[in-house]
Amino acid sequence: MTQDLHARFAAGHKAVNGWCALPSAVTAEIMGRQGFDLMTVDLQHGLIDYQMALTMLQVLQGLPAPVMVRVPWNEPGIIAKCLDAGFEGLICPMVNTAEDARALVQATRYAPLGSRSFGPTRANLVHGATYVKSANSQILVFAMIETRQAMANLDAILAVEGIDGVYVGPSDLGLSLGYEPTLDPTAPEVLEAIASIATRTKAAGRLAGVHTGSAAMIQRAFAQGYDFASLLTDARIFGNAVASQLAAVRQVAAPEVRGY
Repeated sequence: MTQDLHARFAAGHKAVNGWCALPSAVTAEIMGRQGFDLMTVDLQHGLIDYQMALTMLQVLQGLPAPVMVRVPWNEPGIIAKCLDAGFEGLICPMVNTAEDARALVQATRYAPLGSRSFGPTRANLVHGATYVKSANSQILVFAMIETRQAMANLDAILAVEGIDGVYVGPSDLGLSLGYEPTLDPTAPEVLEAIASIATRTKAAGRLAGVHTGSAAMIQRAFAQGYDFASLLTDARIFGNAVASQLAAVRQVAAPEVRGY
């Protein structure tokens, strides 16, 4: 599956990412059957623990889209467990320096590029016995750029061998720049930062992804050069749909569901 994703990006095609924050194999399957090009299971701000992430992965890998994980932090233990479970890509939060990026590479890549310990318990089952030989080139590794410090160090982060690209978290980026945290920012400084990240990342020959709060933001991100973009989260989509239907019954304006 990830081979197809590499080819997709190499051909210049874009990908819409479905984001799973709810701890449920059922909601994951519903999301996975909607036609997203890519799926991500969130262990950071989602309500999902490792065992549930594994269950959700087993459901999602029966569907066409490649499946990535956002780990809770840049910590080798959970990174190794997620990759050994068979996730095909990894997003790591709060990578602020080249040193952080090098630590991420060490945790995600086998020697000689990194120091990931060998034990692909489930990865061997789903990706084959030659997994150890192909993992370094096939697993996509994204460093999250979501602070003023990361922006300042972006070029150095992009230069770290083993980093495939970056993923922008607009809420934390806006917060770091002094604005309200939101998935659909309007502050010019935040919008300029998001556009700049895409430009600098593509100039470095890396992949660029971004989280968004609307379809319009995805279209804007693609026009700026982003390779993939996430549409809200399953929790926000579900909440907004329920609020909209209930408002229609009561014939009032539907409120926007807040939260992550």
